[in-house]
Amino acid sequence: MFEHQEMAPPDPILGLTEAYNEDANPQKVNLAVGVYKDAKGTTPILQTVKQAEARLLETETTKAYKPIDGDRAYARFVQDLLFGSDHEIVTSKRAATAHTPGGTGALRVAGEYLAQLNPEATLHLSDPTWANHQPIFTAAGLKLAKYPYFDAATNGVNFDAMLDALGKLPAGDIVLLHGCCHNPTGADLSIDQWKQVSQLLVERGLLPVVDFAYQGFGEGLERDADGLRTLLETVPEVVICSSFSKNFGLYNERVGALTMVAQTQQHAANVMSHVKRCIRGNYSNPPAHGGAIVATILGDADLRQRWEGEVADMRGRINGMRKLFVQTLRDKGVARDFSFIEQQRGMFSFSGLTKDQVQALRDQHSIYIVGSGRINVAGMTEDNMDQLCEAIAAVL
Repeated sequence: MFEHQEMAPPDPILGLTEAYNEDANPQKVNLAVGVYKDAKGTTPILQTVKQAEARLLETETTKAYKPIDGDRAYARFVQDLLFGSDHEIVTSKRAATAHTPGGTGALRVAGEYLAQLNPEATLHLSDPTWANHQPIFTAAGLKLAKYPYFDAATNGVNFDAMLDALGKLPAGDIVLLHGCCHNPTGADLSIDQWKQVSQLLVERGLLPVVDFAYQGFGEGLERDADGLRTLLETVPEVVICSSFSKNFGLYNERVGALTMVAQTQQHAANVMSHVKRCIRGNYSNPPAHGGAIVATILGDADLRQRWEGEVADMRGRINGMRKLFVQTLRDKGVARDFSFIEQQRGMFSFSGLTKDQVQALRDQHSIYIVGSGRINVAGMTEDNMDQLCEAIAAVL
């Protein structure tokens, strides 16, 4: 049966990392894969994570299976971060949370549940969006479409076109929104725009799915949740897919969550019963270690305070690299205005580089960028900035 199987094309992002790893140039730079890098160019383990793991090593007593939806304590901490501990959604218990293998696992389970709930529904993705959204939701059985989002002329959100497109969607369709730090553009909705989108979703009978993978990497843990919380002021039912890969640095532990917000506690319980059936037929129950790390840190006042400081340090380094990148390009004599990079938030930005320029950066300078021109700002360091900007000046 395998005899005539041809090689599948490489993943557009992870495939670049494979090529980067095989590149013998000692000056190579990887701005493709979406992981945080420190000033030394490494992906660190947070000190609070190390301390939590040491505590777990001493206190762990079993390797038994977790419940299908994970531990209740973990779910409570997830909801506290999303909504705030005293939010009406928390006190009324009209949200249910499942621990999933990363934000990717949350998206896949959400897709399968929604495809079963309404097989005729179409899920609408922003144009552009994270490259893995389409294969995840296609595999889950959903029909997909796009709505306008990014304006290349202004390097910001094309909000009028977005609102116009969403206003034409049929009731029952699904709209995926990025909670903050839009991937791949770094261009986010303002709070006023969130309000307008929220009202439109209610008027049109559309269900929002919020991909919330970068809380803390934009303006702060609380401010980054403002858009989501604004949405929840108006929209009674929301699907939230969150991740702790970035803000806890738990990339290879695969720690995420799927939170279903319903109109009542009973509705939330009903929905979660079906979500659990999707999970059971997929990975059965979640991996324990990463979730235990998160729960340990968030459940200890001292560890949580120090973790929030580590998140602030990562955010500060990213924003510092944005400023240094723009300034260094100017210093290298680049005439094009890249100042928009400073205004965008999160790990990613659209650089405006063409596919040919991206290819030239790779072939001539061993600098790896996604073909769309998306750059991972967190991959920049003070040590590689001159080389990077000289290369960009050359291909421009």
